[in-house]
Amino acid sequence: MTHDPQSPPVPPDPTPATDRPMRPFFVLWSGQSLSLIGSQAVQFALIWWLTEESGSATILALATLLGLLPQVVLGPVIGTLIDRWNRKRVMLAADGLVAAASLVLAGLYQAGIAGVPHVLALLFVRALGGAFHAPAMTASTTLMVPEAHFTRIQGLNQSVQGLLMIIGAPLGALLLAVLPMTGVMMVDVLTALVAIVPLLMIHVPQPTRSADAPPVGSVWNETLEGFRYLARRRGHATLIAMSALINALLVPAFSLLPLLVLERLGGGAAQFGWLSSAFGVGLMAGGIALGIWGGFRRRIVTTLVGMIALGVAVAAVGLTPASLAWALVAMSCVGIIVPLVNGPVHAILQATIAPDYQGRVFTLVGSLATAVAPIGLVVAAPVAEIVGVGAWYLAGGAACLVLGVAGFFARPLMAIEDEPSMEAAGATEPA
Repeated sequence: MTHDPQSPPVPPDPTPATDRPMRPFFVLWSGQSLSLIGSQAVQFALIWWLTEESGSATILALATLLGLLPQVVLGPVIGTLIDRWNRKRVMLAADGLVAAASLVLAGLYQAGIAGVPHVLALLFVRALGGAFHAPAMTASTTLMVPEAHFTRIQGLNQSVQGLLMIIGAPLGALLLAVLPMTGVMMVDVLTALVAIVPLLMIHVPQPTRSADAPPVGSVWNETLEGFRYLARRRGHATLIAMSALINALLVPAFSLLPLLVLERLGGGAAQFGWLSSAFGVGLMAGGIALGIWGGFRRRIVTTLVGMIALGVAVAAVGLTPASLAWALVAMSCVGIIVPLVNGPVHAILQATIAPDYQGRVFTLVGSLATAVAPIGLVVAAPVAEIVGVGAWYLAGGAACLVLGVAGFFARPLMAIEDEPSMEAAGATEPA
């Protein structure tokens, strides 16, 4: 993946955004979605193998940390590179890197010499590939799909995430039951090919540089320009701050869900599994509903209404009596509402951020959202020990409700969609 600033410019794609055919995008999206299902199953198998092999909480924590590091530490720089490089090649390279690493690990398993360090290394490579692939895919979507369908596409993405939560773990367990680890890793290679082959066959447009963009400079300067670009947009900064605060409260809350099951429901692993599946079913249903409906005309209204409803649903989880039925309904409602909050946010960013800045902005948003989760966890643990897990859900629900209502009175936030639309920007043929 290289960038040649001296290469001659390629004329913009003359196809108006509203007339872009959807078939190429859905070919790409289908391949990526099928690949994600297999990848999620393999991820479960790898984590379970680490659990059995090491029996160490430290190793599992390290595996989680390695999965977060690329996005948190490298996210903004990765976004700059995505904006400089050909996005189709970035996605091909990311999928190819994961496939190659999985093939190497399959060989190590076959030779009987695979160990914990090798699996941890693969988990890091997979996270690194995802840190490049996800924002490249999101940024490419804006140049392949008419803006009117952005929210619907995000609804479909949310439904896929729900499907992964429902079938990822059972499918991973099935793979472990019927295949040796060599075979499991070959499944990972095959799922990567499922993503690569359709990508080879379609055209992925490239963005033109915005008229107000500074000349191409160093990676560091362009990364800083991404920060400055975002800071100049008060509505976007407000939205990101709200998202970060909600993540700081809700990520720890749901990481404590096993304790809620144990303390409030007197249940065990089976009950925890049912609640996780209920959330996944709700997430899938909410994503499909958003994909069909498309949300309110102003996307920010959909997000704020969803945020208020999410606050009520999360508080209901915290108020769960010793009733599994109540908890299942509350978790399903949370799952249904989450796409109504997240989907429009992604669509707003896609519609109002210039295409040649989207890699930087999307990875910066992801880094900020991910970085606050550990801070919330540090605070949530002692609070839960003192006042109980349910109190943290009540606090998170109240915060969502207050922020959702306050958002309607924040003028920069309500005007966020008045930023110039990306439809005004062109797209170029890939180099």
